[in-house]
Amino acid sequence: MSSDELKPVNHKLKNCKLKKMAGGKETPRQKMIGMMYLVLTAMLALQVSSALLEKFQLLNNSMEVSSNAANKINQKTVDNIREKVEKSGNRAFEVAIVKQAEDVRKIASGMVAEIDEIKNQLIEQAGGGIDPETGKVKNPNEEDKVAIYMIGATKNGKAYELKNKLNGFVEQMNKLAGTTFSPLALDGKDDPLAKRDKDQRNKDFASVNFEQTPVPAALAVLSQRQSEVRRLEAEVLDALAAKVGAKDIKFDKILAMISAESKVVVAGTKFKGEMFIAASSSALTPRMSLGGAPLRVQDGKGVIEFTAQGGAYDKEGLSAKTLTGVISFPTPSGRDTTITMKYDYKVARPTYQIETGTLPPLYLACKNVLSVQSAALGALWNPTFGGSGAEFINNGKGKVIIVPNNRNVTLNISNQGTLMGSEPFRVSRVPRPRLEYSINGAVVDDKRPVAAGMARSISVKAIPDEGFANFSPEDANFRVEQITVRLASGSRPKGQPVVISGQSGSIASLAAQAAPGDRLVVEVSGVKRRNFKGDIVDAGLSPETRTIPLN
Repeated sequence: MSSDELKPVNHKLKNCKLKKMAGGKETPRQKMIGMMYLVLTAMLALQVSSALLEKFQLLNNSMEVSSNAANKINQKTVDNIREKVEKSGNRAFEVAIVKQAEDVRKIASGMVAEIDEIKNQLIEQAGGGIDPETGKVKNPNEEDKVAIYMIGATKNGKAYELKNKLNGFVEQMNKLAGTTFSPLALDGKDDPLAKRDKDQRNKDFASVNFEQTPVPAALAVLSQRQSEVRRLEAEVLDALAAKVGAKDIKFDKILAMISAESKVVVAGTKFKGEMFIAASSSALTPRMSLGGAPLRVQDGKGVIEFTAQGGAYDKEGLSAKTLTGVISFPTPSGRDTTITMKYDYKVARPTYQIETGTLPPLYLACKNVLSVQSAALGALWNPTFGGSGAEFINNGKGKVIIVPNNRNVTLNISNQGTLMGSEPFRVSRVPRPRLEYSINGAVVDDKRPVAAGMARSISVKAIPDEGFANFSPEDANFRVEQITVRLASGSRPKGQPVVISGQSGSIASLAAQAAPGDRLVVEVSGVKRRNFKGDIVDAGLSPETRTIPLN
């Protein structure tokens, strides 16, 4: 068919009064896959475990089943269009619509087939193939090979080609139907979910979807894109069907679904999700309830939000929960159909660990850095800190700086607005340093007297307590301010004492007068400490005297 013949078709499509198509309201069937993608994205934020890999596999299987079902429905739409046109006498205008519908099917199926080939290559190259006994991918945890195949060492991976083809497919659909669908493959800055995450917003499409992604998750991402292709195909076909009066499709199966932001929710935080009908009609006005309580229905979906309650935790700190949802909707016969569904999720115990495993002592007026982590919550862990008896400074990634101003400190740990717990700490004063004496650069040993005429230089260093230095290195900077050295023979002083400003200096004048049997009497005073702010404070060390024998 020529482009001139298609012009009236395209013109009619552009002016077709669809119900909120291409940017407006969509039916639950049209939005079903989009909501499943929200589930996938939330699951990707969690730490990957064997259980989660199983969930990814199940999610992928579910989307593949859904995509196949959508394929059959779309084919039925084309068949209905063709049948309707034949019954109407094969008018030229409507025959053009049939040709457009067939073109849409061909383009969409070609796109799905290309993604299938990518999935097959991922299974073989990254996953090691399918285990014949389990029917599952042999190496589901493999992330590096996924990244190599999809992203590539120089951004030459398959995902970049896929991005262009997906968005090219959207352009074809827009051209055929006169719609304004948004691109299917978005970089982080354009993705509604990724752009909210500072770690994802600057990544490209390939990195957002396939970086640090195990094989089942990567397959689920690709299956989601296939579902999106079928969704757009369905919308275009519905538009074409509306032109010939064939849009009224009777579905032989209706799925009720719950889509949650995450399968794991922290006790005390909000459980958020949606309940909706898959493969439904935009004409339906369903009524929904959860646990017997009615839900607010928006755009055909029930909005779910409640505070998760824990209890009866297993050894992994998870409490298994089940939601029971009910959806009722009228059928063309006038009777109501009611569907009941179950949705399993888990509530995580609000646990965390301080990096030392025990509660360490804090040092008064010092920079004490603690790391508080929650392995169970993974990417959901974003704590804030407060309390009493100290200044608390959030230091990012679960770290907090505590500067005590009291002998008793309490640290309050919260996550997503929920108080996780309070920890008391004992506060210690800064340990006094020990003094290390050296003559001519060698540390003084009481068992080895120094040669009388050779004691020409002296240094005294203030050495911090090892535990304190390891915990608060920025506060463990000590320095001797003054040393006084005297030479004595028996009970009588010899010569004039030498006063040294700082921690080292010359005592050659005393060495010239020294004789075997004499001794050096060293007095240290004014030991100071530089804290993490750069302020000089007293170290709290009383003047110390050390006698060094000469031979």
